[in-house]
Amino acid sequence: MSSETDALKDRIAEKSAWVPLVRDELHRVLVGQEDLVDRMFVALLTKGHILLEGVPGLAKTLTVKALAGTMSVSFKRFQFTPDLLPADLLGTLIYSPGDGQFKPKLGPIFANLILADEINRSPAKVQSALLEAMQERQVTIGETTYKLPDPFMVMATQNPIDQEGTYQLPEAQLDRFLLKVRVDYPTKDEERRILDLMSTNAPKTDTQQVIEAERVTEARALVNDIMISDAVRDYIVEIIHTSRYPGELLPDMKNLIRCGASPRGTINLALAARARAFLDGRAYVTPQDVKDLAMDVLRHRILLTYEAEAEGVTSEQIIERLLERIAVP
Repeated sequence: MSSETDALKDRIAEKSAWVPLVRDELHRVLVGQEDLVDRMFVALLTKGHILLEGVPGLAKTLTVKALAGTMSVSFKRFQFTPDLLPADLLGTLIYSPGDGQFKPKLGPIFANLILADEINRSPAKVQSALLEAMQERQVTIGETTYKLPDPFMVMATQNPIDQEGTYQLPEAQLDRFLLKVRVDYPTKDEERRILDLMSTNAPKTDTQQVIEAERVTEARALVNDIMISDAVRDYIVEIIHTSRYPGELLPDMKNLIRCGASPRGTINLALAARARAFLDGRAYVTPQDVKDLAMDVLRHRILLTYEAEAEGVTSEQIIERLLERIAVP
């Protein structure tokens, strides 16, 4: 077993050599946002999508665009509005008078990295159309289904302040996001560095290609080989199970959780932990990998009761208490 682990570790070191190259290139144009960059790597390695929550102006667009530049893949950003139609996102059939045929015009969803700004401002039909693209990685226009490019990752944003004119994302769509990441203000030192870097009318925000996109695909296959012991698997299941039935371990939280995480949460927590181990150059998952990613994997999957909302209890507080009380293997 030791020789197999050493061989896997050597392969991980080889296949993860692109990570510091991309990280260094991103740091040329980004200040801070370390957690967001790490979560983007996790999502890329697991074919996941990210839901971002943060006020405007925190470099969300710049981060995704910069990541696309390091791999020379296509990037699209679109602003969701209440009058948006599914065809605006996916594409439609256009009549050609020359031959009397309808021809497909593919929409902006056919890009590798997508930034969907203020996704909760779009109506249900648009959210449903995006759901198929995220989950099935394909789009149906007319009677024809088109595969989306690979890699394909959606980063959708929600503004936590202005909720007027928004459509709350249904639980089924929230569950499709691998991670929900909160983006906060920079520190004073980081903001000073931002000022020094960006306080001109022509700031340097473009990144150079440092890897081929195929290297991410190769790394994904190796992530699946990273080992998760039975003890860590049981730990993941215990976290998810307790989120559904907190009364068994945390009776004081019984009336605060309306619905716990689904089995997709179990699967995604294990996948994300594997990706985290890969980024650290390890051939195995540790309980700390699970704890580090549990907040981002579960914060949008634990639904609160009205009682919890009235008491000002957040899903983050509940997750913290779960992690404190559940025994670590």
